[in-house]
Amino acid sequence: MSATTGPATAAPARSPGLVLLVVSAAVFLSSLDLFIVNIAFPVLGETFETSTGALSWVLNGYTIVFAALLAPAGRVADRIGRRRVFLAGLATFLAGSLGCAFAWGVGSLVAFRVVQSVGGAMVTATSLALLLHAFPPARRATAIAVWSMVGGVAAALGPPIGGLLLELSWRWIFLVNVPVGIAALVIGLRVLPESRDESETRRPDLLGAVLLVVSVGLLAYGLVDAPDRGWGSRVVVGAFAGAAVAGALVGLRAARVPRGVVPVLPLALFRVRSYTLANLAMAFFMAGFGGMLLGNVLWLTEGWGFSSIEAGFALIPGPALAALTAIPAGRLGARIGCGPVAAAGTAIFALGALFWILQVGPESGFVTDFLPGQVFTGIGVGLTLTNLSAAASSSLPPAALATGTATFGAFRQIGATLGVSILLAAVAGAGGELSGAERGWSLTVGLALVASLLALAVGRGHHADLQLPAPVAVPAPTPAPVD
Repeated sequence: MSATTGPATAAPARSPGLVLLVVSAAVFLSSLDLFIVNIAFPVLGETFETSTGALSWVLNGYTIVFAALLAPAGRVADRIGRRRVFLAGLATFLAGSLGCAFAWGVGSLVAFRVVQSVGGAMVTATSLALLLHAFPPARRATAIAVWSMVGGVAAALGPPIGGLLLELSWRWIFLVNVPVGIAALVIGLRVLPESRDESETRRPDLLGAVLLVVSVGLLAYGLVDAPDRGWGSRVVVGAFAGAAVAGALVGLRAARVPRGVVPVLPLALFRVRSYTLANLAMAFFMAGFGGMLLGNVLWLTEGWGFSSIEAGFALIPGPALAALTAIPAGRLGARIGCGPVAAAGTAIFALGALFWILQVGPESGFVTDFLPGQVFTGIGVGLTLTNLSAAASSSLPPAALATGTATFGAFRQIGATLGVSILLAAVAGAGGELSGAERGWSLTVGLALVASLLALAVGRGHHADLQLPAPVAVPAPTPAPVD
């Protein structure tokens, strides 16, 4: 997220309250689309008569590109103007939403989801910086708190909103973005202040971003396709090999990035142990979380035969508890340490999935067999996300905050992408819906426990004394000698 500490220019906001409304609405839409499509997954599969592997790219296409473009979008915004990039991103997101609503097949739907993700990354990367420049220092804490809660609210409302809209048509889960987005765009043109970092002369590493998309995309493709083709097939082995090569090239590119270019992976930051561990913990946790979200939708609709709207409302408690516990979790982390609280959160999250493995049976029993697990997972998410984010940001020096948080956000989305792919690989070929669901929950338990160990190793969290390369500035012309 683009919130640099360098010199910046900014016109005063006409109305900070309206700026908060516009930014929150846009971030809500981009976050909502990370959750609302999960509930539509079974319906989309029936509509397009395609495999779950092919359909997974409706989810993965969004998260992969979103992750890769967060840092470059923020860097571009720092240079040319955050208001400009935010509004362009919102317009791009709306265009992608319209395209998704009128998609004629899985291929076109995935393509328009990628367009959506480009806009979503531009909006998310600039949103916090716009708020910081619109609000006076005394009111920034409140604005940031509202901004932080938007993602939790989107997660809680995504399933029920999606379920209600699916009663009309799957196309409405994308069309719902349009009126809200247009209103935010019109108001934003009038009230958003422009700001930029005048000291920022570097440009983002777009080649590195492309290599990152290729690496994660090939890895996800290999995982999703392996159950059908076979783990030893040429296509699958080639996908894994290509992912490894592209990943290595990302690292080499980051290590030898040209002068004046900001690498897609800031290797200097990963010399900070707590920051590296927080990123890895988040990636593993989000892999379990992303797989759980989709797996629960598939179980409720296919295992217990819930309708889309019933499943949507049944999934509210978990995200709602996550949102409610986020602020108290942050206070607890400040008192006893981010790492220990996040480790406890991931363990509680794993306990919820373990409850489902032990309790859920073929006969529907939502209140006794499913709801208690949601209580555990919801509280676990609230404890984990808040404190891993705080652990990562507290490990960074002020000058690296924007780059570091954008990289952390990318790890979060990449983890969710791989979680969906691993889930689909795990449940493929299971002997029935319950067996597939149990495989998915077992996967969630394992990934969450790995995240718990990593979070525990983070420790309390501290500010690092890290020296980063100084921004490359354009030298002023040397005056001619005076005779």
